[in-house]
Amino acid sequence: MFCTVEEQSGSRPFSLTGGRGRLVPPDVSPDIPPDNPPDVPTDAFRHGVLPLLELPMTATAAPTVLTTRALLLDMDGTLVNSDAVVERIWRRWAERHGLDGDEVMKVVHGRQGHASMAVLLPDRPVEQNFADNARMLAEETADTDGVVEIPGAADFLASLRGLPHALVTSADVALSTARMGAAGLPLPEVRVTAESVGASKPDPEGFLKGAAELGVDPADCVVFEDSGAGIAAGRAAGALVVGVGPRAGLHEPDAAVPDLTRVRVEAVGDGTIRLHIG
Repeated sequence: MFCTVEEQSGSRPFSLTGGRGRLVPPDVSPDIPPDNPPDVPTDAFRHGVLPLLELPMTATAAPTVLTTRALLLDMDGTLVNSDAVVERIWRRWAERHGLDGDEVMKVVHGRQGHASMAVLLPDRPVEQNFADNARMLAEETADTDGVVEIPGAADFLASLRGLPHALVTSADVALSTARMGAAGLPLPEVRVTAESVGASKPDPEGFLKGAAELGVDPADCVVFEDSGAGIAAGRAAGALVVGVGPRAGLHEPDAAVPDLTRVRVEAVGDGTIRLHIG
């Protein structure tokens, strides 16, 4: 994949290295940023361009343009703010199992429920996790109180009409339909839900399937995600990752925005898509 990162005063080409989709000037070793002292992280390029991300941050430091062929979109925390219901249901679950609610909330975002349970209760039988997850999914689907769109999501999705994009979510069909509907958002035509995959994020299977459904190489996709598990999955798929919201900045996405009002989509005549971020 080849990507262009532009600043307001001009543009400069960048190539990608490895599965993490790290942006590296083609004339610079990816392991040794020029003129950087040893204590500067290798991802924080300060030689002629502004860094994409230096933690702790929740937004890309300067306007950036990513060029891609397709978008792979997470749902919860990326298009839909479902934190209120997720907090209610998972904290009740934590209490029932004698677990610390704050610690549970650090694990559950981005994963399918049974995968979160496997992390939190590693000695519990898998069958019990799946049965518990089925009950939780029904409970989550019925509870849409407080579910709203992430600011800018409706306009963002409207700007993608006719362009290759897919929803890739850890929710099942019923839950994703309920939450997108509660937020007043249209469902993308191409959807990869929990029923479509055998492995939960951070496994890249969902994003790989989404790219395949669109007929696009995963390396030519940009993933939009909010969680550590989702960002790791996007990287493992070989895509660039744009982090959305406050959780994303903790997991080093390639670029980050507080919400989708900071993303503008431009269709290019050659079939590529420019994402103006920041």
